[in-house]
Amino acid sequence: MQNAAVEASQSEPVSLFAQTRQAMIWRSGAQIVGQLITWGATFLVIRILDPRDYGLFAMTQVMLSLLNMLNGAGLARGLIQRQDADERLIRQLYGMLILLNFTLGAIQFAMAPVAAAYFKQPIVADLLRVQSLLYITTPFVAFPYALLARSIEFKQQAKVYLLSSVTGGLTALAGAHAGWGVWTLIAAPMALFTTRAVGMTVASGHRYRPLFDFRGAGGLAKFGGLMAMTQFLWLMQSQADVLIAGRSLGPANLGLYTTSVFLTLILVSKFVPAVNDVAFSVYARLQDDREAVAQGFARLARMVMLVAMPFYAGLAVTAEPLVATVLGPKWIDAAPLVRLLALSMPAMTLQVLFNPVCDGLGHPRIGLRTGLVGALLLPLCFFIGLNWGVQGLAASWIVGYPIYLVVTAYWALPVIGLSARSLAKAVAPAVSAAVGMGAAVAILDTLLPPLADPVRLAILVAAGASIYSAWIGLFARPMLQEAVALALGRMHGLPVTSAA
Repeated sequence: MQNAAVEASQSEPVSLFAQTRQAMIWRSGAQIVGQLITWGATFLVIRILDPRDYGLFAMTQVMLSLLNMLNGAGLARGLIQRQDADERLIRQLYGMLILLNFTLGAIQFAMAPVAAAYFKQPIVADLLRVQSLLYITTPFVAFPYALLARSIEFKQQAKVYLLSSVTGGLTALAGAHAGWGVWTLIAAPMALFTTRAVGMTVASGHRYRPLFDFRGAGGLAKFGGLMAMTQFLWLMQSQADVLIAGRSLGPANLGLYTTSVFLTLILVSKFVPAVNDVAFSVYARLQDDREAVAQGFARLARMVMLVAMPFYAGLAVTAEPLVATVLGPKWIDAAPLVRLLALSMPAMTLQVLFNPVCDGLGHPRIGLRTGLVGALLLPLCFFIGLNWGVQGLAASWIVGYPIYLVVTAYWALPVIGLSARSLAKAVAPAVSAAVGMGAAVAILDTLLPPLADPVRLAILVAAGASIYSAWIGLFARPMLQEAVALALGRMHGLPVTSAA
């Protein structure tokens, strides 16, 4: 009997490990393939459109992001975190999502002229009115996602994400070649999210009807409210630069800046969320086993930085040939901005890993407190940096995000049960290898003769990849072995969160 009990206790973690690993493979794999498709389309579109088009689009994102913080994403995460949710609560969530988002769409439609007047660009009102239709799709994405994520089922939604990425990419290419201009940037997400809403609803196979009687849903609403406040504070950070600089930089310079941000945020905004989606579900499942959570978080940070650090170091030292090759000659003024922004990205990447673990452990107030700091600190940095123009605005990230990371870690690490020293030790090999690689590639670049930008870029990227791989192999072999073991699913004896 005792042996049977031991075997049973061991089989559940192994099963959860396998489930988590499969979820990560599907979620991240689809994210990678989908993003390759999206990037291919996006970079082709960037070469066709003008910086002014991207500046106008960025202006619309301020209001869209402001209202999106109320779209009920926090409610959906609250359902994932609640292990005791019954059918009535699930139906109430569905009703909340529909009511919230239909109301938000109406508000954006009505307030569009106000945003246009602020940015002194009348076309912004028309763009926002059309974008208000996006809110109709949100409930039919968020609700099926919550149902699937509760069971750590990401295979079906990964297929939907891939299909919607293809649809959005094809729409963007068609619009750019048809001469739609800035409307291309409106049509593509419309096609993407409409496809995603239909696909997610079908993939979940749910038969729930929305319930608009919200009595008894106070706990879910409270959790969702805290998450919404966290999202609002994140908005104050992520959109403050456009809000502060949009009126003074003008559409063209703003387009250069926002496209540079897009390029440097590719990893942290496209791949890390896929990791965090799965990690949140696993942390919620393991919230009573803090030792496993702490070990899993350290391993997650180590694996993320293993990939992120060479990307950011390479971006910083190859900014000029990269921009010229990928975006085209008319975007060359973005190269110095990309270089500056890339230097701030390691701190930002590590910082965004904290909220999902705190939320999964039932401590959303940590994210709220750190979000408040970011909402005050980063806009102040942007405001000061803007005194030196668009490059000063980009440089302000280098000052703001390391401070923000330190504050976040100070509050979150005790909740996780991990020391700052342990976290630093976990990520140090990737950081040192990337710094060494960046220095070597920078020296190599000065020694190269004049070359065409694509050739120069190819040489620098190949050299950087070789140097980084060799460094990790020589000085951080256990880290490399761990990454391989995780990929192959050979770490069943370790905490299941290692798969996150």
